[in-house]
Amino acid sequence: MKETFERLELLIGEENLQNLKKKTVAIFGLGGVGSYVLEGLARCGIGNFILIDADKIDVTNINRQILATTKTIGKLKVDVAEERVREINPEANVIKFAEFILGKTNDKEETESDNEENRDVFETIKKADYIIDAIDTVSSKIRIIEFAKLNNIPIISALGTGNKLNPTKLKIADIYDTKVCPLAKVMRKELRKRNILDLDVVYSEEEPIKIEEDNLSDEEKNCKKVIGSISYVPSVAGLFISYRVVENMLEGKNNNLT
Repeated sequence: MKETFERLELLIGEENLQNLKKKTVAIFGLGGVGSYVLEGLARCGIGNFILIDADKIDVTNINRQILATTKTIGKLKVDVAEERVREINPEANVIKFAEFILGKTNDKEETESDNEENRDVFETIKKADYIIDAIDTVSSKIRIIEFAKLNNIPIISALGTGNKLNPTKLKIADIYDTKVCPLAKVMRKELRKRNILDLDVVYSEEEPIKIEEDNLSDEEKNCKKVIGSISYVPSVAGLFISYRVVENMLEGKNNNLT
């Protein structure tokens, strides 16, 4: 497999490349953002992945998710993701969980049921070198972030990329330096309540586009919230995250990534 990553080795050197091969990355969510995080990191030679997503691929995913094609509709995202990683790098190791991560039932303290839900997932990710949170549910995001902070595992979270058209408005920042993004506002409030003082995020400073009801089907109008999407916004967000993960993993290794 040496030739596979020889162009990368020219940029970062053999020692750094070997370092990446030893790393383990956990990715929560394999949708528009998470699937591109996986793509970027697999092509950077990361050697070990823990993938968590309960969803199956739907036809509506095709416009923005790299795992979604007409051939993969109906398949579990974690299964398709594992196959794609192995097609890129047969030497990579993949552990997968087709599970939805439940949020904590109590803001102040962990209950017995909190301890039981997703037990195997959280036990497994204790060995991760990096955690990527690319899911949508706030309570679940908070649970993952709290776990990462408690266990001193570096983490980066993806905030909202739906209803956005301009990828140049995406930024990497600390959560408390964000602006415009509605999800960031909610997350800041929840993290302050838990005394979490910092968090790397990728977010957009583009004002969300309002979806006109005339453009929705009757079924979509009955949904609580319909979010528009385009291929190049979540994908760029995912690749931004890949960059930050590799940058931080190789920090102090005399590389030119910073």
